[in-house]
Amino acid sequence: MKKMILFVAVLLVSLTAFSQDSDKLRVIKRINSLESTYGQIAQKIWNYAEVGYKEKQSSLLLQETLRQAGFQVEAGVADIPTAFVATFGQGKPVIGIMAEYDALPGLSQDTIPAKRSLGGNSGHACGHHLFGTGSVAAAIAVKEWMKETGQKGTIKLYGCPAEEGGSGKVYMVRAGLFSQSDVMLHWHPNDENTVSASSSLANKAGKFRFYGLSSHAAASPERGRSALDAVEAMDHMANLLREHVPSSTRIHYVITNGGKAPNIVPDYAEVYYYVRSPQRDIVMDVWNRIEKAAEGAALGTGTRYEAELIGGVYEVLPNEHLVGTMGNNLKTVGGYTLNASELAFAKQIQQTPGMQTVDLATTNQIFLNHPDPSGGGSTDVGDVSWVVPTVGLGAATWVPGTAAHSWQAVAAGGMTIGRKGMLVAAKTLALTAIDLFKKPVLIEDARLEWLNKRGAEFQYKSLLGDRKPALNYRD
Repeated sequence: MKKMILFVAVLLVSLTAFSQDSDKLRVIKRINSLESTYGQIAQKIWNYAEVGYKEKQSSLLLQETLRQAGFQVEAGVADIPTAFVATFGQGKPVIGIMAEYDALPGLSQDTIPAKRSLGGNSGHACGHHLFGTGSVAAAIAVKEWMKETGQKGTIKLYGCPAEEGGSGKVYMVRAGLFSQSDVMLHWHPNDENTVSASSSLANKAGKFRFYGLSSHAAASPERGRSALDAVEAMDHMANLLREHVPSSTRIHYVITNGGKAPNIVPDYAEVYYYVRSPQRDIVMDVWNRIEKAAEGAALGTGTRYEAELIGGVYEVLPNEHLVGTMGNNLKTVGGYTLNASELAFAKQIQQTPGMQTVDLATTNQIFLNHPDPSGGGSTDVGDVSWVVPTVGLGAATWVPGTAAHSWQAVAAGGMTIGRKGMLVAAKTLALTAIDLFKKPVLIEDARLEWLNKRGAEFQYKSLLGDRKPALNYRD
């Protein structure tokens, strides 16, 4: 009798495992069958190349794709015209997937292994056209699986604009949108397929505008007060500050307006600053010192200044339980092999300046629990991770050895290499969501880890304060 009971128990476990594998195989097959459809959507967004908070066409395309698939879409959330939330199902658990779709300014590029602009003002050098499309593909695949199986719960797709410096998700966090979910999933274009428990850099960004007096630079320079002098004085003090901050801190700036002609004393100038560090309290301290430099520069040059806070994000709070679940699914999905034309493209582009020579076969390999090469950047996913357990992966949408925010990333992301990596991400997200729906213990374990890491006394407070979305920060 005991042997019979044991046999039945083993049989039930085996049938359950087979059912789960069968579900996942069907989802993988469904996403593969729609490769052309999602490739066309991604290509349209690549062509739109809309910068942060200006992603009108990109956002509408993804919204319409989700509506046609049976999702209810709420647009214009968190006072952001291009942000949206798409929902299917009802009740618990609630699994959320993030989608991004903003481009970067000044990086227009053709899909060739040589630098050549298409004449536009921007380009998808961080691959968010793939990010948004791949996440939508995953959400729709999960929705279809839920309909087929009668799975209870809710799948949500969060349309998140202006990740590149605009902190779009921070406003969505402030509006309480992500708190509706039990777990948040995301991914990011990369030059390898990876899941790790890496964090990111907290970041604060803003523009400093100086106002002086214009005058003839040769005939009456004494009557002028140069706003550009103030910017340069501020930048000099910021550069001296680099010696007196923790070594992991990053300070970046660009002069966005330095005057119009050399023979006119500039009465207006603007500089755009970023401060980053692995810890947000260090970011806040260094930012305060940067503001003092601006104040001193204005006093020393007889000008006045105004500061506008543009962006501010937390560091990512990793969740090792979720990393394990997603890593297993990435291994199940696997990577991909470059075909002959893709291999020729990759070999040529690896010879261009700024590239690293990396084994091209890494597109077919999976890297788990090692430092993510994109971990030196910042993301507003960080804020999300402090209000709900969050996990993400990187997928090889670029030629191995490619740096993000480069023309090489734009080129590969606009061709089949990018689309192949996007499908790896879409399938991994979908399989991870299925696991979370089927095994509530995974959600509970992740939540317990998350609560322990962030601390019992934690209360979320945005680095942006109460400012409204900086909808014109790219102007």
